[in-house]
Amino acid sequence: MNPTTVTGADQTIIETRYSWVVATVALVCLAFSFGGLWIVSVGLKAIAADAGNQRSVPALAGALAWLGSGLGGIAMGPLAVRFGIRWTAIFGAIMIAVGLCVSTLGAGVPLWIGHGVFMGLIGNAGLNAPLYIYVSRWFTRRRGSALALISSGSYIAGAVWPAIFERAIAVYGWRSSMIAYAALEVVVIVPLAAIFFRHPPESFAPVAGKSTLHKASVLGLRPNLMFGMLACAAFLCCVPMAMPQGHLVAFCSDLGIPATQGALMLSVVLGTAFVTRQFWGLISDRIGGVLTVLAGSMVQACAMIAFLLTQNEAGLFAVSAVYGLGFSGIIPAYVLAIREYFPAREASWRVPMLLFFSGGGMAAGGWVAGALYDHYGFYAPAFTTGVVFNMLNLVVVGTLVLRQHRDTGPALAVAQESAARG
Repeated sequence: MNPTTVTGADQTIIETRYSWVVATVALVCLAFSFGGLWIVSVGLKAIAADAGNQRSVPALAGALAWLGSGLGGIAMGPLAVRFGIRWTAIFGAIMIAVGLCVSTLGAGVPLWIGHGVFMGLIGNAGLNAPLYIYVSRWFTRRRGSALALISSGSYIAGAVWPAIFERAIAVYGWRSSMIAYAALEVVVIVPLAAIFFRHPPESFAPVAGKSTLHKASVLGLRPNLMFGMLACAAFLCCVPMAMPQGHLVAFCSDLGIPATQGALMLSVVLGTAFVTRQFWGLISDRIGGVLTVLAGSMVQACAMIAFLLTQNEAGLFAVSAVYGLGFSGIIPAYVLAIREYFPAREASWRVPMLLFFSGGGMAAGGWVAGALYDHYGFYAPAFTTGVVFNMLNLVVVGTLVLRQHRDTGPALAVAQESAARG
């Protein structure tokens, strides 16, 4: 199906009904590719029991998977643009399955290699960053909404799989659960990628006379400095973002709340994130990516503080919902900001690089929380550290928002027009 192009308001509209088919298939693929990462979160105490009761061991496995996914995406993004998303997605799905199988060989080095190398570096990296780039090339006017939709894949995974994994691990153990899931995600992702992922309508060809605008300044800053601030902000906000996601089940267990309720609470977090991310997508289409990041980060900071002050089950369910609301719109808003302020042809490396920093923040947050728990024996120091990182993020993003409001004249309009045309 060829897109019907409509020119209006100095922008070519390329999205069609098939654009949303592609986005929906990408959402399903990411819901399964991220599913395997939740096994270590749900089974954190069970896996730690096989590693001398060191929670930092499974926490490090989850951290390495996030870090590997971000690092591998830097290479996979350009490869997907050159050879096609279909092949990187299929390869990534197979590598995720291999990584899950390798992880079952031991709660230590095999777990770290399986998650960091196979599931992250050459597995999820073939889907996560490449799909952000790929889907953004099917949209112009509703790009923010589309990015919000596909980025909800990890939250659908978190809403659906924790309760299933909790029962599976309790009955069959964490190793058998990993092997069963490995087979399932290959069966789902490979045929979907082969059938639906076609060549996108947006071209990355240079537009004569436009690229020089981005060599001068973006928001009054050198382009790479502005991008560096975005990347730094992504790292800072993802450190606290990872802490409750990776340790909520264990945190609840320490408070005497049953593991089943802890898994349900994690599902509430990710379910709320999925629903509200669509809301953030609509908002970002109206106010832009940077301001959306600021709003989401402020809500996340409030929720992190509330985790420190809440000990009862009902209160934690409420805080979990607010926390899901806060972080749900942040990452796709970063990607939208890149597409707003930089040419389309630069997306193949800027988007994966930003996701590497966000993945690094997720990795650091998950591991630091585990390490601080092992040292102190409770989670308050970890969550306090998360709040500090969140506040630093607000300083960086707030600076960009102030510069954005100051730079609201013709130069900004021309720069955004150039980025949209690529």
